[in-house]
Amino acid sequence: MRTVQINAPYLLFLGDETRATYVKTAQGLVDWVGDKCAGQYRLTAQTTDLQLPDLSIAQAQELGVKSLLIGTAQIGGGIPDNWMPVLIEALEKGLDIVAGLHTRLSSVPSLVAAAKSSGARLVDLRQPPNDIPIGNGRKRSGMRLLTVGTDCALGKKYTALSLTKAMTEHGLNTTFRATGQTGMMIAGEGIAIDAVVTDFISGAAELISPDNVASHWDVIEGQGAIFHPGYGSVSHGLLVGSQPDAFVVCSDATRTHISGWPDYPLPSIADVIEHTIRIGQLTNPQIRCVGISVNTQALTGHERESFLANLAAEHQLPCVDPLVTGCAPIIAEIERQF
Repeated sequence: MRTVQINAPYLLFLGDETRATYVKTAQGLVDWVGDKCAGQYRLTAQTTDLQLPDLSIAQAQELGVKSLLIGTAQIGGGIPDNWMPVLIEALEKGLDIVAGLHTRLSSVPSLVAAAKSSGARLVDLRQPPNDIPIGNGRKRSGMRLLTVGTDCALGKKYTALSLTKAMTEHGLNTTFRATGQTGMMIAGEGIAIDAVVTDFISGAAELISPDNVASHWDVIEGQGAIFHPGYGSVSHGLLVGSQPDAFVVCSDATRTHISGWPDYPLPSIADVIEHTIRIGQLTNPQIRCVGISVNTQALTGHERESFLANLAAEHQLPCVDPLVTGCAPIIAEIERQF
């Protein structure tokens, strides 16, 4: 599995993105490794504000910042022209640039030249290993939990990280397995699954979560959503290759349609559970759902309590907002079922 070296502290580059959904990489870093984040660089005053100091490249250099992390994702993963002056300036000042974009930094001649001149590094997280095998479907030792979603960008990574932390504190032998660029920045290793050629996605998932001792839990960060019109294929391959014994469905309490695809209503949690089991049984006939994780940030305290209680009654599963109510009910369900 690929290990990532990212030199701290970081300056988070947010471009001119105004939609919170598309700065989830930067937000994830603030939430999970905030002590390494020295500031943010925004191209406009209207750009999403993560409540970090706004720094210029020169100011960041004076503060000892080592890496400029691109914290926003464009649909399609490109590098807009208006980013280039900032990226080149950062490289000329000796800052590494770290990105998980589909367009690799190393494919842009002007960035390569600037990095070569200063000795700074271009770190492409969406550059998978060269030796990924085709998935073999062989049952692996150890236990696995996968987070799946009704949509993208609604809490699969946060749920996986929260579960890993809570399960470890509970005394379970647990490891977080990163499958996306933000998770890799946090964990220091992993494979960006959506950068893998389709035929090898299941094999990459097998590499991410190898054989382990029988009592060990890998908590695997989910990607996409099996009902997603654009990203469903990566979710399918990750599910089959992960061979999860357990999965947690992640959703948003107020979202009604696939984000960015307004013609597609959000699938029901019941449908996600049913289809995840149906697909997952290909490589693990014993797959089962152990809980539901809901992003309830738009609800009041009373609304949250009622919403989670009703959902738990409807599905006969523990329902939590891991950042508010914690993960204890899901851990209890895991121990009950396994």
